[in-house]
Amino acid sequence: MTTATASAGVGFRSERGPVLIGVMLATALVAIDSTIIATAVPSIVDDVGGFAQFPWLFSIYLLAQAVTVPVYGKLADVFGRKPVMMFGIGLFLLGSVLCGFAWSMGALIAFRAVQGIGAGAVQPMAMTIVGDLYSLSERAKVQGYLAGVWAISSVVGPTLGGVFSEYVSWRWIFFVNVPLCVLAAGMLGRRFSETVTRSRPQIDYLGAGVLTAGLTLLVLGLLEGGQAWAWTAPQSIGVLGAGVLLLAVFVLVERRAADPVVPLALLGDRLIVTTSLISACVGAVLLGLTSYVPTYVQEVLGTGPLVAGFALAALTIGWPISASQAGRLYLRIGFRATALLGSVVVVAAASLLLLLDETSSVLQVGATCFAIGLGMGITAAPTLIAAQTVVGWQQRGVVTGTNMFFRSMGSALGVAAFGAVVNATVGAASLEGAGVDAGLLTGAVHHVFLAIAVVSVLLLAAVLMMPRHDRPEPATA
Repeated sequence: MTTATASAGVGFRSERGPVLIGVMLATALVAIDSTIIATAVPSIVDDVGGFAQFPWLFSIYLLAQAVTVPVYGKLADVFGRKPVMMFGIGLFLLGSVLCGFAWSMGALIAFRAVQGIGAGAVQPMAMTIVGDLYSLSERAKVQGYLAGVWAISSVVGPTLGGVFSEYVSWRWIFFVNVPLCVLAAGMLGRRFSETVTRSRPQIDYLGAGVLTAGLTLLVLGLLEGGQAWAWTAPQSIGVLGAGVLLLAVFVLVERRAADPVVPLALLGDRLIVTTSLISACVGAVLLGLTSYVPTYVQEVLGTGPLVAGFALAALTIGWPISASQAGRLYLRIGFRATALLGSVVVVAAASLLLLLDETSSVLQVGATCFAIGLGMGITAAPTLIAAQTVVGWQQRGVVTGTNMFFRSMGSALGVAAFGAVVNATVGAASLEGAGVDAGLLTGAVHHVFLAIAVVSVLLLAAVLMMPRHDRPEPATA
């Protein structure tokens, strides 16, 4: 299988420019959707009710996205990137329209699951198409374009959510996806072409089903443990235990499968394993900062939501700046050395989080987040590209999907771990809905920042375990 590669040149005016624009529009779907709904929650609850269930608007989306990514990666290696991407965009469009017409919180949660299943195809396919179309020396610059989409979305998403909720209707936070979906699908449908060797694939339906069921239970247990039920409750033990058991069965199934969903040999590759661990740590750090920096800035420093949003946006501003320059570094000093430099910056900047208290300024918070973003940009992008370089076209979708899945798992673990830290610090006050003492809240957020610093050290350790020597990229044919 090969992908048709266009002429050299990176940018919108090159021959591959329209495809890049299409990939960026598809990425914007996921990026904006991950931030736009947060500011609209009060309006949604006022309209359709279901205050106790609204956290599921986020959990079900993350769950559906995470568990489908590995399967989409395999399907892309069998049928090609384009049909999987178009299917994902179409499903995301359907879910968005249904969400816009939702009549109850239960219906909205169900339709958010449809959106999440679509998003599970869009994000990894965007990264895989970039890996197919662009050479090793070009990929980091393109990663900078995609990181820029996330940076812009981190500002545009919450702003649009607030504007729609206050002046129009919360339903438009979903309807706004319709033109984006149409533009992305139209651009990719017309301008992206690939040559796929057609054969009669042996689809591993059993492996895909067992993997999806096992991951669903595992991620569900991580998201709801300590929240909907206690970690030691029978529900938690049963859900997590069943998830682990199904994943063990999945390993047995894959050993006998003619064409496994996830080739187990890949999981024995040191570079793929270490880059997946790095991706998990990145997901945990991002989730921790995204969840608790706004809370700290608003509740401890006494600012408004808009200021808190801009403080967090500094993280996603620093990321694309460094990601766009990462290519020059890894071409000169290698993937491991580049990621090592980035992870050292992350550790140093995460340590500065421990200096934040009730007397800190918003500028100090923003500068710290910006520094963490700089480190992430030269850690996350090069390690993903490094993982893509060890396989050819036939397995690049699986490898990219695996890396994205581990980032989602890191986010889920972060939700569980950081939430447990906060609950343990503030005690019953938060659980009963009583006002939380400012001192307790400051201590809780400080403990979360300490946990983020610990995860950043684990990130550094994972980078140190990467192979010291880069391997040449396999041929695409």
